[in-house]
Amino acid sequence: MEQGISFDLDLIRRYDQSGPRYTSYPTAVEFHEGFDATAYAAACARSNASKRPLSLYFHIPFCDTVCFYCACNKIATKDRSLAPPYLDHLYREIEMQAALFDRDRVVEQLHWGGGTPTFLSHDQMQGLMQQTRRYFTLADDATGEYSIEIDPREADAATVALLRRIGFNRMSLGVQDFDPRVQEAVNRIQTEAQTLEVLNAARAEGFRSISLDLIYGLPFQTVASFLRTLDRIIAFAPDRVSVFNYAHLPERFKPQRRINEPDLPAPEVKLDILQSTIARLNEAGYVYIGMDHFARPDDELTLAQRAGTLYRNFQGYSTHADCDLIGLGVTSIGKVDTTYGQNRRALDEYYADIDAGRLPVFRGLELNRDDLIRRDVITRLICHFELAIPTIESTWDIVFADYFADALTRLTPMIGDGLVEIDAGTIRILPRGRLLVRNICMAFDAYLANKTGPIGFSKVI
Repeated sequence: MEQGISFDLDLIRRYDQSGPRYTSYPTAVEFHEGFDATAYAAACARSNASKRPLSLYFHIPFCDTVCFYCACNKIATKDRSLAPPYLDHLYREIEMQAALFDRDRVVEQLHWGGGTPTFLSHDQMQGLMQQTRRYFTLADDATGEYSIEIDPREADAATVALLRRIGFNRMSLGVQDFDPRVQEAVNRIQTEAQTLEVLNAARAEGFRSISLDLIYGLPFQTVASFLRTLDRIIAFAPDRVSVFNYAHLPERFKPQRRINEPDLPAPEVKLDILQSTIARLNEAGYVYIGMDHFARPDDELTLAQRAGTLYRNFQGYSTHADCDLIGLGVTSIGKVDTTYGQNRRALDEYYADIDAGRLPVFRGLELNRDDLIRRDVITRLICHFELAIPTIESTWDIVFADYFADALTRLTPMIGDGLVEIDAGTIRILPRGRLLVRNICMAFDAYLANKTGPIGFSKVI
């Protein structure tokens, strides 16, 4: 597939509305407490017949300091004594979850997120991986994808060496911005030297993929200041670069109330930053994968997109579409069989369930046939910018034009604006529509079509 992108400022301004990021369809907004631990266990039993490989996500919620822009599920604390009781409960959840899955189902993908996973001590990280291997069968290093999110302020070369030794072979490093004024405004003081130490150590230890994360739209950012950071990032030559849009939602995320709103760049400046960033990354040879993500031409994500095998889940883009995802730890979300299930979001509630011998799954969703059809369509569009209509028709035994008549009507103005083209066999998102892929996917979202008023999602750009 052709992986180019075109930046049309007028179109972006006209289409810049709120909408889902589609790490799942239906989105987590639709989860309900009618789906509980019993329903989750039934889904796990059904999934064993499939013999699909597994993916494990571990949520480590603790952070040493709070970054004011953060919208993650985290607990900001300097009290390291909170980690042992959390791990004790996590170990028991691992045992309970493992009992639901056949031991011969191999874990091909594993991810530690947060929070800051490296909040844990070296011994605690070793213990967590040992406990995981005790109850699950992990693929070997050559085929398994084992990744971790790292705050370079919470890691050094010794930490990186340990992580490689216990099995990690991929990492993402949070940078956000190197500008001191921006860092001070968002309470994330992180030197370039700290970042470079971890990155160089990862290369020396043989990590196979390194991703660096940036955020645009933070206080005091300008085109010139952000490009200075970006040029340093490009000089580091990471395999992947993520450039996230800062969504200022202080009514939902308490730490954001400490950001001075007049210090935020104006919307037109944000768009200028985005446009300049895309141009600079393209010049440097990075390919736009979609949804804020760029990768080198030989990266696995780029190759998977070209081959039509790219997938999207709660951790973002993935090359493992066929895995059942098990979420472990407070707030984690899993995808097993045709369901989504989420763990308790409050630490005391999570602990209470584990102490009572119950799985902490408290809400989720069992997908119906329409959900599955629409998820297939949205996933193909958001991953590949293209959809083969006959494939959907034969897979789901539908007449596409009839089944999606309303969606095709909603796409009509986008066709006129050159975002997308549709013929008898293909829906193709054009280069000028790729930044607006969320808008295009929203046309197929049955839940969104029935909502009125604010929908609680971030802006698409």
